[in-house]
Parts: sequence; C-alpha cells; structure tokens
Amino acid sequence: MRLLRYLSRGIVYLILVVWSFLVIYPLFWTLFGSLKDNKQFFLGKPWDLPKLPFVWENFSNVWTNYHMGGYFFNSIVVTICSSLLALILSSTTSYILARFRFMLSGTIYTLYIAAMMVPLIMGLIPLFFLLDTLQLGNSLTGLILVYAAYQLPFSIFVLVGFYKTLPREIQEASYIDGASHSGTFFRIMMPLAKPGMITITIMNFLNIWNEYIYGVVLINEPDKYTLPVGIAVMQAEMQYKTEWGPLFAALLISMIPVFIVYFMFQRQIAGGITAGAVK
Repeated sequence: MRLLRYLSRGIVYLILVVWSFLVIYPLFWTLFGSLKDNKQFFLGKPWDLPKLPFVWENFSNVWTNYHMGGYFFNSIVVTICSSLLALILSSTTSYILARFRFMLSGTIYTLYIAAMMVPLIMGLIPLFFLLDTLQLGNSLTGLILVYAAYQLPFSIFVLVGFYKTLPREIQEASYIDGASHSGTFFRIMMPLAKPGMITITIMNFLNIWNEYIYGVVLINEPDKYTLPVGIAVMQAEMQYKTEWGPLFAALLISMIPVFIVYFMFQRQIAGGITAGAVK
C-alpha cells in the first residue's frame, strides 16, 4: 500500500511538473523574444537566448510607433469601469436573491444561471444593432456596458452562494437595532461578503482585459481599440513589415497587469470561490 501511495504521488508530481513547464516556457519565450532584434530571429533558432546587448528599444518602439500606449490606456479604462459596474450590479442583485424570498425570485436566479451557458458569439449581432440604436456604437461607453452585463451571470452565481453562507441572525439583529434594508446591506452584509466580492472583481478583470471578440466587432476606430485588438492589428501589419521583437514586447506588456493582479490576489481568488461554493 505504501509503495502504491508513493507511486501515485510521484505520478501526480510528474504531471504537475510537466504542466508547469508547458505553462511557464511560453512566458519565458515571450520575454526572450522581446529582447531580440530581427537579425537574431532570422539567423538563429527561435528558442535561442537573446544575445547581449538586449534590445530594450523594442518596448519604447511598440509603445510609441504602434500606439500601444493608447491601446493600453483604453483597456485600463474599459476594464476598471466594467469591473466596478458589474460589482455594483451583481452585489445588490445577489443580496436580494439570496436573502429574500419573493415571487419569481427563483426564476430570476435560474435565468441568470442559464445566461452563463449562452455562447459569447451569439450575442454579437443583436448587441451591435442595439448599441447602434442607443447611439452607443463604436464607443468605449457601449463596450463598458456590454462587458459589465456579460460578467453579471458568473458574478451573481458566486455571490449568491456567498451571501447564503452568512448567518441570518446577523441580519435580523441589525433590523432589531433599527437598521434599514439598505443600511444592513452596506454596513454589515457587504463587508462580510468582501472575500467573494474581491474574487469576482479579479475574475471579471482578467476576463475583460483579455476579451477580443466584442472589442473587434463593436469598435471600428483605431484610437478606441483595446489592447487585445491593438495587438491583433499589429500582428496583421507584420505581414508587410516583420518586426518580431516589438510584437513580443507588446505581448509581454499585455501580460503585466494580469501577473500583478494574480500574484497580489491569488489567495482571495481561490478562497472566495471555495467559500462561495459551500453553503
């Protein structure tokens, strides 16, 4: 039995090591590629280490000549605004669905959960014409509203489970002390649900930051492109002018906010999802 246990543990560790290598290697390859010039790409092998001196100019080149600074700013604005809007709407809706029973409350919750199963691409054409009718087409405001709405089902799913774990006695005690429904929510229940709210905010941030399809369909002016769309445009331009170093630098720049958010809040992500899944 002990030998079988050690063998199974060794297999698990081996799978984890292989998986870690498959995840980490592309990241290092991107870093090495961002420090090369075209001569190193064409004369050497793609996986060779960059030669000294490193070509740090790739980052300044892509930031200015390829308008990556504007794309980065657009993504920051859209991601932060969408995440905050989704947090406000999902936290209030989840609290009502989790703590109060009224007609059609179960149906409303089921509709939100069912919306998680709708493929992303199915809403492109209706949303395009809807935003155009509301005069929000080709605008960052319309894109923010779309992203916030698309993140609501998952956010509500997590927060409803989280609010259900909170003791009902705390809510009842606040009513006895004279607190209103809104006061109970903002002063007591929302702070207690902080781990779950941090979790969905981070998950929404990562999803919106990396989203490409809605950005490329709903926005058609280059100065309003988000970072994923801008990188795709840059890659298309490489068909006529090959500059691999700046392209790898752009990819690395797009990863930096994701790394920062993940390493700062990885415990909250795992802890919040686990807590919200247990009633």
